Amino acid sequence: MAQNNFSRVTEFILLGLSDTQELQLLFFTLFLLAYAMVLLGNLLIIMTVRTDPKLSSPMYFLLCNLSFIDICYTSVTIPRVLVAQLSGHKAIAFEGCMAQLFFLHFVGSSEMFLLTVMAFDRYTAICRPLHYTAIMARGACWALVSACWVGGFIHSIVQTVLMLQLPFCGPNIIHSYFCDVPPIVRLACTDTTLTEWLMASNSGLISLGCFLVLMASYVLILAKVQAHLSQGHWKALSTCASHVMAVTLLFMPCIFTYLQPAGTLPTSKYVCVIYTIFSPMMNPLIYTLRSSEMKESMWRL
Repeated sequence: MAQNNFSRVTEFILLGLSDTQELQLLFFTLFLLAYAMVLLGNLLIIMTVRTDPKLSSPMYFLLCNLSFIDICYTSVTIPRVLVAQLSGHKAIAFEGCMAQLFFLHFVGSSEMFLLTVMAFDRYTAICRPLHYTAIMARGACWALVSACWVGGFIHSIVQTVLMLQLPFCGPNIIHSYFCDVPPIVRLACTDTTLTEWLMASNSGLISLGCFLVLMASYVLILAKVQAHLSQGHWKALSTCASHVMAVTLLFMPCIFTYLQPAGTLPTSKYVCVIYTIFSPMMNPLIYTLRSSEMKESMWRL
């Protein structure tokens, strides 16, 4: 082919969830309410943990960081969706699309790593209570949280670099409401088989690996609780049950979406709603309603 006929896509068109006016209004209302719940719920958690000296344990320190990540995670996608719905402007510049993809994976993978650290925290508290204070010291907590952010950055930069290597010279319509790897890679005007497998290995294996580690830690906790049937252990098990619910909401849709090449199975844009909106919205409820200390501190605040 003649190289002078090559033209690079300068913008993408995000179709959103529906073309119907009534459904667009419904989705706008739901997205706005969900974003408000994410902001209010997570900001309340952060304020409560920061102002109450009783909530100084590593579990609440990690929960505070999770709330901050959830705010960042939803802010990458939802505000632009709301603005697009109001203005009717569905186009997003190529650079803006790549930036959204980068920050989405940066914050999303950091959250996965942080949830794994939170599971390790619960495992240590229940299975190694005598060594818990030494293992989960404040310095160690800061190091673990920093490692989550560094791991998320490395993962995201790899994804973004792989995307930037692809030529986009044809269709520019994305059948979703945000820029992500599966719908964008299908638009590349070249053979993307190798790139798809590399991306699936990156995002998919991270999601699957973290999920398996999480489940393994909870299995060990369950075995410990069954061996020592005390009230304190059952309370810890109740906390872990809420954690399992939260990680399942996040990880299962991600594994379904990313642990496959882009063209293997059609990725439903409605599945993406679960881990980009519904899961961050439910985290404040799941992680606070099961904690009497957190509820009491919130009422005092």
